[in-house]
Amino acid sequence: MPRQPINIEDLSLQPHFLFHHRSVLLTCGDYLTEDFNAMTIGWGALGTMWSRPFAFVAVRHSRYTYQFMEKYDSFTVSAFPEQYHDALKLLGSRSGRDGDKIAASGLNPEASVAISAPSFKEAELVLECHKIYADDLNPAHFLDETIENHYPTRDYHCIYYGEIVAVTGIDNYRA
Repeated sequence: MPRQPINIEDLSLQPHFLFHHRSVLLTCGDYLTEDFNAMTIGWGALGTMWSRPFAFVAVRHSRYTYQFMEKYDSFTVSAFPEQYHDALKLLGSRSGRDGDKIAASGLNPEASVAISAPSFKEAELVLECHKIYADDLNPAHFLDETIENHYPTRDYHCIYYGEIVAVTGIDNYRA
């Protein structure tokens, strides 16, 4: 079933389930110039900030994707059917620095509706986001000391907020 536009007011999903139990792909760069990268993520959030719908994603400075997040002003967050689990596992475990991992995954990039960052034909949900805020996590502000356990090498994430400017998905994501 092909994705169709979904008004953000009609989007229905379980954000914690999506990030924690499913494979979600973060993609940033420019589809037209073929300068982009993707990585599987398990940490993120969806909500409302500054009266805008947003997705936030966390990217460590050590990840190749970080360069693309810094260089470009948009990104996509995509969910896939379970049959693409192995492709997403590959995209989360290999670096784009070492070769064309997207080609190796077998997934097919395509132009997004409203932004330059690509989407993927196989995705069942795509959130197209325009970056509106970014900041590095500051460990001095952790109120729960156990959070530090996620950073044994002190490679803290940069958190990117993106305003969701377009959504396409299968009917399961429509309220």
